[in-house]
Amino acid sequence: MKTLLEHNFNGLQHIGIPVTEIQRSVNFYRRLGFVPVMEKTFPEGDGETTAVMMQRAGVIIELYQLPQSQLEEIKNRRDGAVNHIAFSVNDIQAAFNEMLATGEDILEDKPVHLDFWENGCKYFAIRGPDGEKLEFNQIL
Repeated sequence: MKTLLEHNFNGLQHIGIPVTEIQRSVNFYRRLGFVPVMEKTFPEGDGETTAVMMQRAGVIIELYQLPQSQLEEIKNRRDGAVNHIAFSVNDIQAAFNEMLATGEDILEDKPVHLDFWENGCKYFAIRGPDGEKLEFNQIL
């Protein structure tokens, strides 16, 4: 049986976790042996978002703090705050086209470029059957 992204899938890239105090979370994950490998701050909505990629043994966790106006919802989550699971792909446009062709619930109009990593990355996300957010990401 042929699967989606059969030749364009490299495995788990990162798990995205919105946090309320970025430095507190960075310090916590450092105690677990994670080290920061990338940090960026960029404008978003009525403020700015700071993202820190933390890595340990091939696992990357994306910690990100949204603008102040969006933090209350995160503070009130009861069972944690995993926002998305990101998968690595070789060709983001091919992955986007495949998801479009199969009628998946795509959340972006096209792959989005972020000034992350050395040369940036592109991503888009879909909704899974129970509303889970699945991101497809290519580091450029």
